[in-house]
Amino acid sequence: MQNRIIMDISNYIFVADELQKVDAIFLPGGSNPEQPEYAAQLYHEGYAKWIIPSGGVSVKKEAWPGVRSKAEIYDGDYHSDCEFFTDVLLKNGVPDSAIIGENESGHTRDNAFLSRKVLDEKCIEIKTAMIVCKAFHARRCLMLYQMAFPDVSFIVRPVHCYNITKDNWYSTEDGVNRVLGELARCGNQFVGDYKNYLKLK
Repeated sequence: MQNRIIMDISNYIFVADELQKVDAIFLPGGSNPEQPEYAAQLYHEGYAKWIIPSGGVSVKKEAWPGVRSKAEIYDGDYHSDCEFFTDVLLKNGVPDSAIIGENESGHTRDNAFLSRKVLDEKCIEIKTAMIVCKAFHARRCLMLYQMAFPDVSFIVRPVHCYNITKDNWYSTEDGVNRVLGELARCGNQFVGDYKNYLKLK
């Protein structure tokens, strides 16, 4: 039987909702093709009209890190998360007209708020949305996108990257570091935006 603390952290960090149709799918930045591949699948199945890939270069790095898997398929000269995700979407049959990219953000908060800026500039209003993100990134993505879009109803559909799941994260050093890092960032990043979020509500 799992330790209760581990179970509580697991249930908080690893958000996963039932699949349903939405207006848009948000893709917070990354270099794993599994996120946009899953978003493309959902688009073809009629679950969303728009896909919004987001991300420039991480503030922690000076250059884009490169494709983490399936580099033999996705072999473009990518310079940002958004460029990479967009190419994956296109190669998986998503039309360019359904993709609204944001390529300036350097971290998750900017993924959310700069995606909001792009949609506002295009006068695109959404009422429901889905976030397709790494499983251990789910809670922070939901928190920040909900702050950027306070009137939108969100669901989260996670993908598993780095072999880190709700059931095994506590069994490896990498899993512990990533999940507890997310737990800390959820608190740290929530404080800065919470008052503004309440005002928007």
